[in-house]
Amino acid sequence: MPLWSISRGVNRWLLFSRSITRISKPIASPGAGDFELSRSDRQLPVASPNFFAELKRRNVYKVAVAYAVVGWLLVQVATQVFPFFEIPNWAVRLIVLLIVIGFPIALVLAWAFELTPEGLKRTEDVDPFDSRSGQVLAAQTRTKSHAWIYVAIVAALLSISLFLLGRFTASTKQNGATAVTEKSIAVLPFENRSEDKANAYFADGIQDEILTRLAKIADLKVISRTSTQHYKSAPENLSEIARQLGVAHIVEGSVQKSGDSVRVNVQLIKAANDSHLWADTYDRKLTDIFSVESEIATAIAESLQAKLTHREERALAVKPTNNPEAYDAYLRGLAYTLKSAPWEHTSPAQKYLKDAVRLDPEFALCWALLSRVDAEDAVCEEARQAAETALTLQPNLSEALHAKGNYYYHCLKDYDTAVRYFEQARQFLPTSSLIHESLAYVARRRGQWDQSEAYFNEAERLDPSNVTMLSQHAISYVMLHRFPEALRKCDQVLNIIPDDVFNILLKVRIAQAEGDLPRASALLAQLHQNDNVNGVAIQVYQAILERRPADIPRVKEILANLPMQFEPNEALNSAPVLRFWLGWAQEAAGDHAAAQETWRQARSELEPFLKEDSGNYVTRCLALTNMGLGDKEAAFELAERAMTKVPIEKDAFQGPEMIEILARVAAQMGEPDRAITALEKLLSIPHWALLSAPLTPALLRLDPMFDPLRNDPRFQKLCEEKPK
Repeated sequence: MPLWSISRGVNRWLLFSRSITRISKPIASPGAGDFELSRSDRQLPVASPNFFAELKRRNVYKVAVAYAVVGWLLVQVATQVFPFFEIPNWAVRLIVLLIVIGFPIALVLAWAFELTPEGLKRTEDVDPFDSRSGQVLAAQTRTKSHAWIYVAIVAALLSISLFLLGRFTASTKQNGATAVTEKSIAVLPFENRSEDKANAYFADGIQDEILTRLAKIADLKVISRTSTQHYKSAPENLSEIARQLGVAHIVEGSVQKSGDSVRVNVQLIKAANDSHLWADTYDRKLTDIFSVESEIATAIAESLQAKLTHREERALAVKPTNNPEAYDAYLRGLAYTLKSAPWEHTSPAQKYLKDAVRLDPEFALCWALLSRVDAEDAVCEEARQAAETALTLQPNLSEALHAKGNYYYHCLKDYDTAVRYFEQARQFLPTSSLIHESLAYVARRRGQWDQSEAYFNEAERLDPSNVTMLSQHAISYVMLHRFPEALRKCDQVLNIIPDDVFNILLKVRIAQAEGDLPRASALLAQLHQNDNVNGVAIQVYQAILERRPADIPRVKEILANLPMQFEPNEALNSAPVLRFWLGWAQEAAGDHAAAQETWRQARSELEPFLKEDSGNYVTRCLALTNMGLGDKEAAFELAERAMTKVPIEKDAFQGPEMIEILARVAAQMGEPDRAITALEKLLSIPHWALLSAPLTPALLRLDPMFDPLRNDPRFQKLCEEKPK
């Protein structure tokens, strides 16, 4: 619509308004009245009542209301219906954007045009007067029906219906675990059919390499090996396994290796009816094993009608090394990292992986795995070099990007940089549970608890039986004081590993935090005579909370069998820590002299490791030991050093533990103000405690370490339960 046309319409209306004013105004005598009328004519304001009457006459108000209602209806249709047809989110955003842009355009058109019995006409071409009556024509010919109001009501009802439908379907999706995507798959462990049973590593490696290639396809849901390793190679209850893993299809296979020849049998099975969708046998030389892995992954993707991008096709076809001996060494090292507790086997894994890169220095995939193993084992310089070598060789290798992020996470504690590398790795390995798990950990360190939970949930969708990850998710819930959810995670692990000590102890900690000592005692009874250092420490703490003598002879017996040497990062599971608890048990039993002697011995064992204490473990233990010995200056110096080294602003996961140490030291060393300040901070944030579960009002009421604060009104207020 040309601007000059709009201008003509406005000018015509101004003339019309002046005419109405003159007609309706009483006739006045010449003089002042004439002057006032002229001045009024010259200063007609745009915002006068007549302007709004004109908006009404031109139906601008009606168009605005109708447009808003219809626009809202379209947005509801887009947000609720589009996901059902798997229409991408950008389409929803585009519709919203077009609706917003169209609103002012609709108002301009409503002003400039008018719908008449003869059709759509420009407003300036419609005579606003009826010459016979002098009334505005619009007032006479106003539509008697209010159809537009009915349309708006119907549209509003439809909007509400779609909104409620969306809420219902979202709830159904969340609670209905039976809705399994057809493009979902779990690769079960491959059977080793070689005569030499030592070749089991080769079958494990082939399975993992095929699974990793499939995980590079964004259109597939691929369950991690950590969850599938709990099952047999060819189980009978495929439908039940598929239900547990949340997939529609299962891959079974076997590998037979003899000399430099390999036979691989693979079959793809639809779990619902146990039908075979595809199967094949590959007889190849070792030098051709990579093409076998690629062909199998491609055949499975095609059978499931997965859409592959050009980048994904290239990733499936990649050949990581041309050296069969290097690949064999890599698979041997990989086998150790695939154990349920991989980092207990770092030494042999490192040996084989180093052999592999020595045989083929351009083996980027092996450099990436070697970096990850080194970083987890705190061999930081080697981890950095290996990650950088991998990235130099293949800048877009997802495993190399993850390895570099892992180095920043474990070695440098640089969580902002770590997350950038993890996000880059996710672009090339979109369905990897490992990357989502890593993102969950780094978000937790950064205090992004909701985001961390979302990453945990996505990782568990891809790796539902990963006991380590489930346990870590439970710890997050404990830190947030979401104890019912934490207990459910613990029970998930215990359904997989019924005697898992860590999760039984975690349930004990939760019971203690809730002040339910009988329940904690019943759970501890399940451990029988378990010699786990952490378990014994928690049993001692339970006795202290119950204010009864601990089983001191048993603690001494376990101590006698523990090695004195330990890695600084493993100090919490070492003899000196258990010796601290023995001293506290002796102190609680009234044997002050024995407690002092025990703590002096613990201090002498810990001090040589203080300089190597990258994780603050030794520092914290020494602070508490000096507290027991009454060395106030040393206890405070060590507690404050720990807080400075790991401030809560830098690490929301471990930082609060340092505040707990300070609170205990201050309470015992006669500094109530510092103790109260630390406890107030601690109770206001998610936290994990070194000596107990997170501190709660219930636990504060029970813990004897805080007895010096009992008569302080501020402490009594902290012990009050807050309404939920």
